Amino acid sequence: MSKPDIARISVVVCVYTEDRWEDILAAVSSVRAQSLPALETLLVVDHNATLLERLTREYKETEAVRVLANAGPRGLSAGRNTGIAASRGEIIAFLDDDAVAERDWLRHFAEGYADPRVMAVGGRTMPIWASGRRPAWFPEEFDWVVGCTYKGLPPGRVRVRNVLGGNASFRRTAFDAAGGFATGIGRDGDKRPLGCEETELCIRLTRARPDAILLIDDRAVIHHRVPEAREHFGYFRTRAYAEGLSKALVARSVGPEKGLESERRYATRVLPAGVARGLRDALLARPGGAGRAGAIVAGVLTAAGGYLLGSVRARRGGDTFSVVEIEGDPGREGAKA
Repeated sequence: MSKPDIARISVVVCVYTEDRWEDILAAVSSVRAQSLPALETLLVVDHNATLLERLTREYKETEAVRVLANAGPRGLSAGRNTGIAASRGEIIAFLDDDAVAERDWLRHFAEGYADPRVMAVGGRTMPIWASGRRPAWFPEEFDWVVGCTYKGLPPGRVRVRNVLGGNASFRRTAFDAAGGFATGIGRDGDKRPLGCEETELCIRLTRARPDAILLIDDRAVIHHRVPEAREHFGYFRTRAYAEGLSKALVARSVGPEKGLESERRYATRVLPAGVARGLRDALLARPGGAGRAGAIVAGVLTAAGGYLLGSVRARRGGDTFSVVEIEGDPGREGAKA
């Protein structure tokens, strides 16, 4: 791919609540401050007419920021699909609405696409704890619970099975080959703490394009806010259970071998090492050691329970999701001049 195409990056930010107004403004500002300028920023509003109107007023005079209504069913996946369809870039990046990107975020993404086989590049997501510091009991191995990069992922720029959706980018042709994000599997505001829609998409993509390369570059950094409510064990447990439900749905669709490929290494290597560190810290009277070890064990058991129940539901046809083809902006080709 030529350099002009690499530089054409659309950024999609999906939003749903006015409670995150200041966060949304900060997210957009961080995109506009990139060392490699984005072609455009698309704010996709998820079935909230008041927020849609307010953001439209806020950015009506701002060049390269577009405000759109989610054209599909309620939820993050449909919002992302709306952004993909409306975007004009050859690379489409996704940023959470409660996160800010470091200045070279898009530049590091773009570098990954120098190889035409690369279909997706993800980055590193760092938590900003509402309390000002990580809870002593909260294990880094479970930072995915709060939407952040977790301990156990390899460092540097490396090949992965899937990227993490809140800090990711895809080549447009990836969606041409595999379709969009599946609806019925991802988040719906704060009501369904499910996930794995990006995992399912990435597995579907590599099946459609066996030569595809997916990368994570830990230099592409964003900082993600963790609200106070998510610093408590109750949310930790709920999110771990929901992850098990989601993984069961994905495994039912793509097969357990591929659907749980990365999770096996995580469960057999990363988590036992985390428990051992926690117990060592407890023996050395370091704060939170026993809590971290216990949280890892509880998280595994809770996720396993969700997976078992989700597997039963999936076999009975109780939980389903659907994949939609992305219909692009008819004016996109003309915008390439």
